[in-house]
Amino acid sequence: MKEKWSRSGGYIKWLYPNLKIKRWFMLAVVGIFLFATGFAVMNDGVALGYLELQFREIVYRITGNTARVAIPVGFFISGIGVIAIILGFKKMLQSMITVLLPDIEGRIVDVIYTRRHLRRGPRIVVIGGGTGLSALLHGLKEYTFNLTAIVTVADDGGSSGMLRQEMGILPPGDVRNCLVALADRENIMEDLFSYRFETGTLKGHSLGNLLLAGLIDIFGDFQKGIEQVSKVFALRGNVYPSTLEQVVLVGNKVNGQSIRGETAIRESGGKIKRVNLEPADCRPLPEALLAIEEADLIVLGPGSLYTSVLPNLLVKGLSEKIREVKVPCLYVCNVMTEKGETDDFTASDHLRAILDHCGSNFVDALLANKQEISSAVLKLYAEEGASQVKTDPLVVEGLGVRYFEADLASEGYTVRHDSARLAREIIKLLFRLKPMGERIALVDTYLLHRKIRRKS
Repeated sequence: MKEKWSRSGGYIKWLYPNLKIKRWFMLAVVGIFLFATGFAVMNDGVALGYLELQFREIVYRITGNTARVAIPVGFFISGIGVIAIILGFKKMLQSMITVLLPDIEGRIVDVIYTRRHLRRGPRIVVIGGGTGLSALLHGLKEYTFNLTAIVTVADDGGSSGMLRQEMGILPPGDVRNCLVALADRENIMEDLFSYRFETGTLKGHSLGNLLLAGLIDIFGDFQKGIEQVSKVFALRGNVYPSTLEQVVLVGNKVNGQSIRGETAIRESGGKIKRVNLEPADCRPLPEALLAIEEADLIVLGPGSLYTSVLPNLLVKGLSEKIREVKVPCLYVCNVMTEKGETDDFTASDHLRAILDHCGSNFVDALLANKQEISSAVLKLYAEEGASQVKTDPLVVEGLGVRYFEADLASEGYTVRHDSARLAREIIKLLFRLKPMGERIALVDTYLLHRKIRRKS
């Protein structure tokens, strides 16, 4: 009973003054009345009852009850009605949109149409961490809303590491980056979530990390905290940690040395032979497994091979689920090597590390960058002990994996994947990797999206 009263009270609130909705709604109602009355005048009938009958009689007395006069008068009245309907509903919607969505008021129809279309886009699951994953999501969200990011939680450095140690929560840094990338209003969110305190007791902390930590503390659950951020910022997809358990990444070097912790692994020298998680029996979220089951494509990377991509695949049950489903699995190889992690690695070395951890026939295709990096940038990277990843297509295909390449790099102070070009290539590969019978609907969706983007 209380619920019904509350609902009826909500309806009454539409009658509150100064909403600037009632006046335009009434104009639209009058327009409907005039539209029907105009037809009644033309055919000497009654459409809406007594009130219309009286109105029609007044019109007849003024104009004369003749077909020659009544038809044009009826058209005129109906025309006024149509104008009133259009103006009334337009102004009523405008009053609501101005308050709820002021930033997109001028292009609301395009936004609604695009969002409806993107909800029918391909279902893509991306797995990784770091800036590479967020760059990929930034590009893919222009093609589909059906995105799922499965993010590593092995980070133990920076603000994430401090919050993990002091509050006992999962590290929020990589999750935060994905939330920013999927946000509908990315610039605002990026400024807010990426702000980092430089002085005082909060020195080194990211505001986004602190906000996530607060939501986790309020709702008592890491995933529920993420869900609250998703609601506020209208994310174009879902973000799941690879596991909700506190895990430690352990790296085993070729020389037999064992190192605990993601940061320590990055900073230590020597070639990595294998990584593993402690505890080894940590489990993934059921929602993440369901997303993999329903996916059209699974994408690994880009991101740090041993500290961002592989930690997700080591969560018990996640790699097994990827192998179980009949869905193409694409690995996006990094553009540059990383000191202390993938020194002098080729594309096939990156791939071989994944296959060594997950078994053969795990990856279906590899996408690499073929664009040459400028000598000035390469020199800067060489000073840091890094270089451009060399491509070796024949070796990759010898491992049973299809090889693809494209110009994917974006140069600045650092070399990253260009999010727009990378997303475009992945969508193209989605068509090529799917069985012929499943391609038609995806191609139609892609072409329609390109048509919309050209118009906008």
